[in-house]
Amino acid sequence: MADAADAAPLAARCDAVLSELDRRLAAMEKQKGPSTVDTTLRAYDDMTNILNSAWGEFAVYREVMLDAERRAAGSDCETRLEEFEGKMQLSRPLYDRLNAIDASGEDAATQLYLKEIIASFDRNGVGLSEDKRAKVAELKAEIADAGAAFDRNIAESDKSIKVLPSELAGMPEDFLEAHPVGEDGLITLTTKSTDWVPIRSYAESDLVRERLMRTYYSSAYPENDAELRRLFNARDELAKLLGRPNYAAMVLEDKMLTTPEEVAAQIDKVATAALPAAQSDIAIKQAMLQKIKPGDTLDISNGSYVSTQVKKDRFALDPQEVRQYFTYDKVRDGTFQLVEDLFQVDIEPWDTSVWHEDVQTYKIVDRTDIRGKGKLLGYFYLDSHPRDGKYTHANHVTIRRGIGDNPAISALVQNLPKGGYDTGLMEHRDVETFLHEFGHLIHNILGGGHKWYGQNGVATERDFVEAPSQMLENWVYDYDTLAKFAKNEQGEVIPRELVEKMQAARYFGNGENERTQAGYANASLRYHLGPAPENISDAYREWVNAYAMLPFPENTHNEARFGHLNGYSAVYYTYGWSRVIAADMFTRFEEAGLRVPQVAMDYRTKVLGGGGTKPAAQLVEDFLGRPISFDAFGEQLKKGGEAK
Repeated sequence: MADAADAAPLAARCDAVLSELDRRLAAMEKQKGPSTVDTTLRAYDDMTNILNSAWGEFAVYREVMLDAERRAAGSDCETRLEEFEGKMQLSRPLYDRLNAIDASGEDAATQLYLKEIIASFDRNGVGLSEDKRAKVAELKAEIADAGAAFDRNIAESDKSIKVLPSELAGMPEDFLEAHPVGEDGLITLTTKSTDWVPIRSYAESDLVRERLMRTYYSSAYPENDAELRRLFNARDELAKLLGRPNYAAMVLEDKMLTTPEEVAAQIDKVATAALPAAQSDIAIKQAMLQKIKPGDTLDISNGSYVSTQVKKDRFALDPQEVRQYFTYDKVRDGTFQLVEDLFQVDIEPWDTSVWHEDVQTYKIVDRTDIRGKGKLLGYFYLDSHPRDGKYTHANHVTIRRGIGDNPAISALVQNLPKGGYDTGLMEHRDVETFLHEFGHLIHNILGGGHKWYGQNGVATERDFVEAPSQMLENWVYDYDTLAKFAKNEQGEVIPRELVEKMQAARYFGNGENERTQAGYANASLRYHLGPAPENISDAYREWVNAYAMLPFPENTHNEARFGHLNGYSAVYYTYGWSRVIAADMFTRFEEAGLRVPQVAMDYRTKVLGGGGTKPAAQLVEDFLGRPISFDAFGEQLKKGGEAK
């Protein structure tokens, strides 16, 4: 349906999928005879395959379609699929069939899968009375609707500011080329990352940075204030109906960290470890600000700009020089080559229909005997450049998991600069983002081949899923990796000396960033410890600013555009926790070498290839030969404090 001309075919497709799901659920509820793995569990797994594959497909439509009607059709179907899932999880006849399965003679992966399914039904209220189950369904529908509206408001926010050309001193030439002067003599700056990130990093004008900062951090306000209130209150009411003290306690039960207390302790542990480096970061930046603008105060509107000046002065690193070596096509091809080399696969073009001319399509084929030489492992879409109405950040969407011999399908939806050296130069952080998101794609595709849909691809606990992608980010600081694709307009390879400067500056700002991330995680958790606070924006600033070194100012409303509050709810701490795991996993590569085939293939088979067949902690222990440790992450934080 990628090339559907309007919303009608998408709505019809949704109707057909839901009709089939209803038919299968009814058939399972009426199933007679003994419940077995081959009959009952297989039928359930097939049904969830259809459900989640449709969910991924319609998530893509919501994020990328060219008009509001088709995007709304995607969002509407997601809501209907979420409502079906709620109905399925509240089906007592289905639960009784599943709970009657004797899996004692099955393999460990099957036993784990069935145990997790039963726990999910129990957690979602299948044991409640009929009237309470009806209320659960009602609240889940409210949560789905509020979440969909929240996401839609973020995607469709079109706030911008206008500035005089003379106000853009300091901006790169390719940025200016991509932002022509309008008929009114002004240049429009949007809240898309392709505008916001360069402006905050390079614009010399304090006023321009301040204006765009306030617009960016309020880009879906006030419309999302009401949606967040609906979302938080419905989640809290649902949790209490299900016998939990709060929504955070409920949603954490199947995670690596299983209680709000554990999560709060982990957030504080990271923030405390980061504090010395963060204090050093701030002191260095304050000194630099007094050097370039005596008397000014360091704050959230000038922090990134000052960091750029610090890198120039302290590390002799000019980010504008670095970006001369990164255009989208070269970064894409370099990422492909890295993944091919590490994991012994081939990435080849795939001829299929697409929803926009910018979309590129590929397939991944195995070179090894792991799944079979020449075996098609998966397909993927790259939708990499910004446009109106499209999802505004970067993410990976699992469209289909690769159960058994079936190929997986993924989509990367990003907002990276488009064009060549004249208009499409990428920041180094954009290169890091591309590799991060591609790491999710590889996890989905290389994690396939298992017999149960629910254990294929990115099927581990939710608070592990960022770790593999975060570990891959290390390769964008590796000279041998960058030298294969990072070239300037004259065809010159990025100099080793420049990469050494990038490596030296890498951990500057890391402590400050970890403190900010701890603040985001704190807000994510605290919003879900009770009903919505009286003032959602004030609460956000209080909870984030408890950790952030540069506080969010009054009259900003970043919570309204913080999309993870819907998708991750109380679980944003995932990012900080995953960085701990990523740093630990990377130690094997550091010790052996970043391109040692045996280590990379061990990682492919033991971590990525495991899918959800084992708990995440066991997958990591299988790879490292020991349990997860905080030590490597702690050492990284110390490097930030030592950056000179």
